[in-house]
Amino acid sequence: MRFPEMLIATLVTAAAPFPAAARDLPVDLELILAVDVSRSMDADEQALQRQGYVAALHHPDVIAAIQSGPTGRIAIAYFEWSGYNSQTIIVPWSLVDDAESADAVASRISPGEVFGRYGTSISGSLTFAASLFDNNGYAGARRTIDISGDGPNNMGPPVLAARDAVIAQGITINGLAITLKPPRSDSSFEIDNLDDYYRDCVVGGLGAFTLPVHDVDQFEVAIRRKLVTEIAAQPPPVILVADRSQEARTDCTSSEGGTVRAPR
Repeated sequence: MRFPEMLIATLVTAAAPFPAAARDLPVDLELILAVDVSRSMDADEQALQRQGYVAALHHPDVIAAIQSGPTGRIAIAYFEWSGYNSQTIIVPWSLVDDAESADAVASRISPGEVFGRYGTSISGSLTFAASLFDNNGYAGARRTIDISGDGPNNMGPPVLAARDAVIAQGITINGLAITLKPPRSDSSFEIDNLDDYYRDCVVGGLGAFTLPVHDVDQFEVAIRRKLVTEIAAQPPPVILVADRSQEARTDCTSSEGGTVRAPR
């Protein structure tokens, strides 16, 4: 190719537009629902959890909260977890902006039988949840992990290190502490005051809160209140995170003990 032709070819190439970069869709909130299905949750309690989220997503208060934001839409993902490296995505990232799209997410939560699995790795599940925000196609003004459970971390890395690593990424962790049955005195993996444990050891980030559930009849309403508070970014009418400048009142390592570790 002669020089003038090379010059023309170069100019044409330089003038050609670059391919448009893929843009993440702006949403008001990227919300991950992380639901405990460990063996300490019996079949009825697991079904109750699922039904609580299904009912909440059908409720007009939740739809109104979703549509109240600047964009009027959020992105939701839902997974179930138990031991270390034991997480199952039930609903991948989905856009919710009206009752119809919320019903579509709810329909994917509802079917199927849930089987309890060994171990309770809050730390592993928080780390897993945080990774789901990467390259998910959405750009949220806020990112929140909503984790529910009925016991302390007893498998995998220490919960405090995992919690702190997640909130350092600008992610808020909210909790639902489920205490429908009294803790067994013969189990080192069950503790009194699980709501205090969640407050001091699990939740964190801007506006973080935990909500305790002590009775079956509270469950559905509690989940709905929690989702409305998270989605609409309302001041939490529940147990706020302890001030990090104050010493936590809960021993966050009592259930970890170094006896149950993540597999190599």
